[in-house]
Amino acid sequence: MASGLESIGRQYAFVFLAALAVVVAGCGKQEAKGPAAPPVTEVGVIKVVLHDVPITYEFVGQTESSQQVEIRARVNGFLEQRLYTEGTMVKAGQLLFRMDQKPFKAALDAAQAELAQQQARLTTARQNLARVRPLAAKNALSQKDLDDSVGNEQAAAAAVEQAKANVINAKLNLDYTTISSPVAGLSSYAKKQVGSYIDTTNSLLTYVAKLDPIWVNFSLSENEVLQYQSQQASGELKLPPRGAMEVEIVLADGTTYANRGRITFADASFNSQTGTYLIRAELPNTEGALRPGQFVRVRVLGAERTRAITVPQESVVQGQRGQSVWTVSKDNKAESRIVDVGEWAQGNWIIRSGLREGDTVVVDGSVRLVPGAPVKPVAATPRPPSTQRPPGGPGAAPAPAAAPASAPGATS
Repeated sequence: MASGLESIGRQYAFVFLAALAVVVAGCGKQEAKGPAAPPVTEVGVIKVVLHDVPITYEFVGQTESSQQVEIRARVNGFLEQRLYTEGTMVKAGQLLFRMDQKPFKAALDAAQAELAQQQARLTTARQNLARVRPLAAKNALSQKDLDDSVGNEQAAAAAVEQAKANVINAKLNLDYTTISSPVAGLSSYAKKQVGSYIDTTNSLLTYVAKLDPIWVNFSLSENEVLQYQSQQASGELKLPPRGAMEVEIVLADGTTYANRGRITFADASFNSQTGTYLIRAELPNTEGALRPGQFVRVRVLGAERTRAITVPQESVVQGQRGQSVWTVSKDNKAESRIVDVGEWAQGNWIIRSGLREGDTVVVDGSVRLVPGAPVKPVAATPRPPSTQRPPGGPGAAPAPAAAPASAPGATS
């Protein structure tokens, strides 16, 4: 019986050792095989090339009337009528206010009567001189009588001229009681109501703002101007001929105003209080869609960045270290590269530094990449250029549009 149990135990031990050998052999094979190779990721890429790129500079501006006129009373008196509707468009020469004319008509009548009186005196003096002169020639009257007659005639003539001036002044004052607009434009509200007494201390009655053309003012910082001048001197930046820089504006609702304008003025002096230079553009506004005081976004067109490197919007990644792009090395490995992003141009970012001509940049499939990962580069499908800058994207800071000291886009 014991020998039978020992035989069964030996059989179980043999089976256990055989199973253990199989397990050990399997582990040895797995260790010999090693870790699995990482998968190869297919990515869409483009080749970096140098080319000239038109660029658009963007600023915050404010509209201003090209001619805003203060409508003031030029004589003292009571305001009798308001002859326009507040806030409407008025024509050049249109009557806006009328003051009480009765005292001015009375003053004109008095001046005209004084003129008639002085003219009568002049007539008498001339007739008297005509009688005295031949008598004095015959020594029938003294030289003093002749001199007195001549003096009286000259004094009477001067008095007539003074009376004529008084009549002209009275007519002017009467004309000033009807107040008209010197320009066609948008009227403001009446600052004085009918019945108010108007004098030199409260003579402002309203404003009229000319709307066509309209001005748009924006500013450049001193650093932007210096950067612009340096880039232009090095040939990195090209500008159109003087007066050819176009301007378009974007309204508060995001729509682009239909009419483009041009830069017409660049201030040569630096504003020490704001640290900026003033730039002015002029745009047609025949329908009056733009009103003075609106805040708008100003886009300055016509500049060109020479021999620039551009990459699509989606290839630029914002990270803790700043902006970067994924590139493909010669051995088809993914590499993350820090770049300096510049202006926005036709749906692409201009890269100031970090890339060279001939580099391979990943456009599609960069989400799954890690540094050193193997990739399979394929040519990316071209996309139509976008004119909309992504909100809060890299490189959003505007670049200078024109140098005030010698602004190529301005016309004197």
